[in-house]
Amino acid sequence: MALADFLANLDSLADEAQARFTAAVDAAALEEARVAFLGAKAGKLRQSQKGLGKVPPADKPAAGKRFNEVKTLVEAAFEGAQARLTSGETSSGEAFDVTLPGKARRIGHLHPITQTIRSMKEIMGRLGFTAVEGPEIEDEWHNFEALNIPLVHPARDPLDNFYLGGENAAAEAASPLLLRSQTSTVQIRVMESTPPPVRIISLGRVYRPDTADATHYPMFHQIEGLLVDRGVTMADLKSVLRLFCQSYFGGDNEVHIRFRPSFFPFTEPSVEVDMNWQGGWMEMGGAGMVDPNVLRAVGYDPEEVTGFAFGLGVERVCMRQHGITDIRAIYQNDVRFLEQF
Repeated sequence: MALADFLANLDSLADEAQARFTAAVDAAALEEARVAFLGAKAGKLRQSQKGLGKVPPADKPAAGKRFNEVKTLVEAAFEGAQARLTSGETSSGEAFDVTLPGKARRIGHLHPITQTIRSMKEIMGRLGFTAVEGPEIEDEWHNFEALNIPLVHPARDPLDNFYLGGENAAAEAASPLLLRSQTSTVQIRVMESTPPPVRIISLGRVYRPDTADATHYPMFHQIEGLLVDRGVTMADLKSVLRLFCQSYFGGDNEVHIRFRPSFFPFTEPSVEVDMNWQGGWMEMGGAGMVDPNVLRAVGYDPEEVTGFAFGLGVERVCMRQHGITDIRAIYQNDVRFLEQF
């Protein structure tokens, strides 16, 4: 390569580099220009340096001198642009106005189920109930037997529960473990270690091998309330549920609660709870007076104390509140859906 051609290429590179560095308006543009001209492998200065080998030996001193000058010039242009951006000046020399509003950062927020659970805890806390938690892996005593669910009851069918397998088959046969099918297990654990009066709510995940559809999911959340004391009646149960629903849904509108006779092994009498909301009756869950057998199982004397219990589906409440028609949408993690709440 002739010396004149090599020098012309260097001059063109210097002009181009200075123009790019001067035009850089932010750190990203400056970094892109730095890589283009000062990159260690593919930068244009690096490529020009390789061209020194093609210059005739007699012209190499002059070519090398000019290359070093251009390299110094390009590096100075980069450092100048870097200092300009750091000081807040734009390419036109105008100072950046730091009082202008910045770009809002897109951040997440609480999942609608978490929002519902927190609201329920807050309301029930104002009614005097303490929130408690318990294990999601349970034994049959706490999940069935202490809740007055006998061995022959269909609720204990292996096809209707998530029983856990492991290496010790003999131990499992004697005391099998399963993912809890209801949060009533927490109530049993609390009563086993706490003398009456007891006034608690338990919220958490429960598991049942249901086929996922618009209204069913193999994992969902429950809130269960328990009050055990002297002289507790169904009137107390209805009052607590009415106050809860009024606080959660009612606003300025009166909320009405009705009971329909039902059956649950752990309550007697048992009822289905409906709430009148937005001109129609909405099924809320099950409730009733704690069965005397359950009180005896935890060491309480049913002649001395009585109690009520209720259980509501958190997803059901959340879906009704927000007009969600398919429970699967809650757990598909589609940001377009979740950012509505």
